[in-house]
Amino acid sequence: MDIGVPRERRPFEFRVGLTPAFVTLLAEAGHTVYIEHQAGLGAGFSDDDFKQAGGRIVYSPDEAFGRAELVLKVARPTVGEMDLLADGQTVMGILHLPSARIDKIETLLARRVTAVAYEQIQLADGTLPVLKPLSQICGRMIPQLAANLLQNDRGGKGILIGGAPGVPPAEVVIIGAGVVGSEAARIFLSQGAHVTLLDRDLAQLQRAEERLGGGMATLVATPFNVERVIRFADVVAAAVLVPGEKAPQVISRSMVRQMKPRTVLLDLSIDEGGCVETSRPTTHFEPTFLEEGVIHYCVPNVPGAVARTATHAFLNAAWPYIQKIAELGIGAAVEVDPALRRGTLTHDGRLLAPGLLPAGPAIGQEE
Repeated sequence: MDIGVPRERRPFEFRVGLTPAFVTLLAEAGHTVYIEHQAGLGAGFSDDDFKQAGGRIVYSPDEAFGRAELVLKVARPTVGEMDLLADGQTVMGILHLPSARIDKIETLLARRVTAVAYEQIQLADGTLPVLKPLSQICGRMIPQLAANLLQNDRGGKGILIGGAPGVPPAEVVIIGAGVVGSEAARIFLSQGAHVTLLDRDLAQLQRAEERLGGGMATLVATPFNVERVIRFADVVAAAVLVPGEKAPQVISRSMVRQMKPRTVLLDLSIDEGGCVETSRPTTHFEPTFLEEGVIHYCVPNVPGAVARTATHAFLNAAWPYIQKIAELGIGAAVEVDPALRRGTLTHDGRLLAPGLLPAGPAIGQEE
């Protein structure tokens, strides 16, 4: 199979769609891998690294897309990249299609592109195996991000996460006890913060408490409880995920108005549309803005700032699915692997995840 790895073009996306180690495995199996010039620099991989691994360097996105049957990306294709997708191609990436523009989804359908979303590959028990390592990284980054944003020199209120003798620690509220929220809670607790963890699912809270111990408060995430606890928080991290859907709004503007001035509010669901009414996407270059007196951090690709670690981590998990498609072709691969089938959102002009479009038939959608 011919496989293309284009350079990522979204601002401050430093990850790459394949590592040299996996290029070697594909080349040894007889596949041809085309890597766009300097695609791996942000993650610490040179063109020579890829060439020595058996890859072929190409010097334009047109070649990286045009030569490939399978395109391996990280972020959702930009408008310019959508124009490069060929009829019948397969593209794999962290696509976040529930929050994408409708015209992009219609382009995938019109061009009969098979879109495989890494973040929606799902095992029978509900586990998201490729998303999980990225969520772990994101969760582990939240405390260091919050600590910096609380500093006076970053516009914060001047609070140390763990406090000091005679001075109480930061009050941290985490909404969502999934992988991101649990990892964040673990690190915050190790730094001495006072943590309140909320989730709609009582079983999730029970698992988190069993894993992390009794050093934190847990609450069911009703609107009443959310509104009550964020009033006294110094840091609020909202990490809400409903696989295959836009993130539900859990914090309204009226709630934000009740928060203490210069509280740090991190919307970690922004890549799925955001779960805070006052959120809007930001970048690693300008990660924050002030709204209703509250510092908002809304970077969609948080793990992109640690590109080498993140690239290795998610590709370790994605490799079995990439390998299966390369060996069997997309049609046979989704037949034999239910997890991969759940992550395949469009195929052969058909929409396999009806929730991506408004009610009523769209291009290629069966009635």
